[in-house]
Amino acid sequence: MAGTGEVVAAWVPGARGANGLPRHGVDRGTFRAIAGARGGAEAVRLLRAGQLSKRALLLLALRRAVPEHEGYREAYDRVRALQREDRARWEAALLRPELDAWAADCLRGAAAGEDVPLGELGEFLRPGPGPVLALECDGLRWEPSVDHCGPRRVDYGRPPAGPLGRAELALWEGGLTEAWDILVRRHRRHAQAVAACVTTVVPLRPAPGGEAVSAAARRAYGAVAASLPGDPVLLALALVHEFLHVQLGALLDLVPLHRPNGPAVHHAPWRPDLRPAGALLQGAYAHLGVADFWRAEAAAGGRGAERAYGEFVRWRAHTLSAGETLLGCGELTVSGVEFTEELVRTVRGLGE
Repeated sequence: MAGTGEVVAAWVPGARGANGLPRHGVDRGTFRAIAGARGGAEAVRLLRAGQLSKRALLLLALRRAVPEHEGYREAYDRVRALQREDRARWEAALLRPELDAWAADCLRGAAAGEDVPLGELGEFLRPGPGPVLALECDGLRWEPSVDHCGPRRVDYGRPPAGPLGRAELALWEGGLTEAWDILVRRHRRHAQAVAACVTTVVPLRPAPGGEAVSAAARRAYGAVAASLPGDPVLLALALVHEFLHVQLGALLDLVPLHRPNGPAVHHAPWRPDLRPAGALLQGAYAHLGVADFWRAEAAAGGRGAERAYGEFVRWRAHTLSAGETLLGCGELTVSGVEFTEELVRTVRGLGE
């Protein structure tokens, strides 16, 4: 998607902050495309670069916070050498989903004088846990790892499943293969973005009643967590839904869209409890993807078309309602208002 060249707020490409470090920017065309859940692989590349810088700065901050820690110093020097010698491996190591939360926790612990596991940095340079799948459909390839046994799996608010045996892993491979075929053939734009961003799938246990669940974590860029539903359409939907949570989290690292959550809470049509503005924005954005997904499923026809149309109507209405609440809450930044206006325009454009 071609950007307009105009930039959002003060996030100017090429500009430098007071510390002399370059600042990332989001051109206005890409910003609006992200708001409409249509940024695609180009938007993922921009946000991915921001995540790389964020994680590199976290590791540098740790290096400065604990200059005497020999194990961390040695691992940090290996990371820097890898940056010079093998850029692809360096990026893969820094973009391990769990590194962000690990580094932030270590930084807080070091500031408090706690004994933190700094020597674990070297483990991020090794291959990640779990098998890597090679999924391909109609020329579009996705190679996610299934992290069912990693020692530092991020808390997704749901019990993780695993370690998994061979038979269970085979079920996951089959389910993801079917879900990937659905995404590529009926939701190709979303599939391209998922393939560019999501590197890790974390298996979860279903809800106590057996219902499928899914989640994303704010500090786990590139990871989607889900249980394995019996219907591959629902797994494909979970990938789109949670990818959008991941994408919005990465954008928020570059462009503030709302003020810090205060005491004010608002009605979310899909939940019984009231939500702060930041959580409502996350929900509205992810459910834009849900409405768009069901619209395409309904258009595809077949046995599930009637269910898909009903889901589309429901989620379109819910997302519009949440968007209008956000625009009236007074807690969005100028960029947040622009983002939400584009989100609402996109939902309305999906049609009845």
